[in-house]
Amino acid sequence: MSRHDDRITLRQMVDHIEEAVAIAQGRTRADVESDRLLFLALLKLVEIVGEAATRVSAPMQAAHPEFPWRGIIGTRNRLVHGYDSVDRDILWDIVTLDFPPLIPRLRALLPPA
Repeated sequence: MSRHDDRITLRQMVDHIEEAVAIAQGRTRADVESDRLLFLALLKLVEIVGEAATRVSAPMQAAHPEFPWRGIIGTRNRLVHGYDSVDRDILWDIVTLDFPPLIPRLRALLPPA
């Protein structure tokens, strides 16, 4: 049994993904180079999503193999441990390409509000 409530953890993932997407909206990849606060905000939010994914129980992960759990967690590990060599193109692609489709898919795992 997980020490964490999957519903809370999944909600946190959705919230942080939505926040990252909202912050990136109206911005460009070039802004990630020129705006250190934007870069750090996106970096931290992607890290948090990855950390939250580590807290999703094994049974929940197994029940939903369509989610790239290992990839999300692995990205978090690479960002945290390789903080001095973050590929900003990959970070931007995660936030602008990978995150938006995850929002409705994760929401579908949550109980109705």
